[in-house]
Amino acid sequence: MKKLAIIAMAGVLSLVAGCQSVSTTSGGAVGVGREQSMFMLLSTRQVDQMSSQAYKEQLAEAEQKRTLNRDAATVARLNKIADRLVAQVGTFRRDAKQWKWEVNLLQKDELNAYCMPGGKIMFYSGIIKKLNLSDAEIAAIMGHEMAHALREHGRESMSRAYAVNFGLMAVGAAAGLEQDHMNLARQVADVAITLPNSRTAEAEADLIGLELMARAGYDPEAAVSLWQKMSKGGGQRPPEFLSTHPSTSTRIEGLKHNIPKVLPLYKSSANRT
Repeated sequence: MKKLAIIAMAGVLSLVAGCQSVSTTSGGAVGVGREQSMFMLLSTRQVDQMSSQAYKEQLAEAEQKRTLNRDAATVARLNKIADRLVAQVGTFRRDAKQWKWEVNLLQKDELNAYCMPGGKIMFYSGIIKKLNLSDAEIAAIMGHEMAHALREHGRESMSRAYAVNFGLMAVGAAAGLEQDHMNLARQVADVAITLPNSRTAEAEADLIGLELMARAGYDPEAAVSLWQKMSKGGGQRPPEFLSTHPSTSTRIEGLKHNIPKVLPLYKSSANRT
């Protein structure tokens, strides 16, 4: 038993040794240049596959409940905005232009939206209707969420979760226990939606999203009006979308500070609206 425990501990320590610093995107005009430390247990391909499967399961569940894409006009609107934003992702990483981007609308009152690793986007109807969002404000949200995928923030979170769970699994094995690897993978994939991003990741997503929308021809000032609406959207309690995010005042100040960097991109965009 002691020998097994030593082997398990060695496996956990090897995770730390496998940590590398990588740069997932170019800095762009906004200058996002942080090197990201990642446990390399999970490759980009593995994370994308797990996230794609989790997304498919959510779509299947929504179809069964008849809450998926019930508003054709809004779905078309979302896809039009997504097309303009996706056309700009090569600024930050060339391979992202070949990703299988997808946008869907969930009939749900919550103020929420997300983009899973690999480019799988989901909007909740509540965030559009309750906040009466303009196309530019939708682009601000979508660009922000796409930025998380481009920077592989989900992979960062999922890799950390996988490392922790793998370590626990190794210790469990030393004690004579077993764990289904597929269940572990499924739990890790859920992290892409349920685990909050760090403040650093949120700040990076704000900046990259701001540049994406400006390059796509959406007024970057709309990012400020969006977060002003978001801060009021939850009444006494902040909306779920903001529950793990930086304070609104901090976010707005950061956006205002960086708008001059992307304003020329917006003004020179052929698609400016």
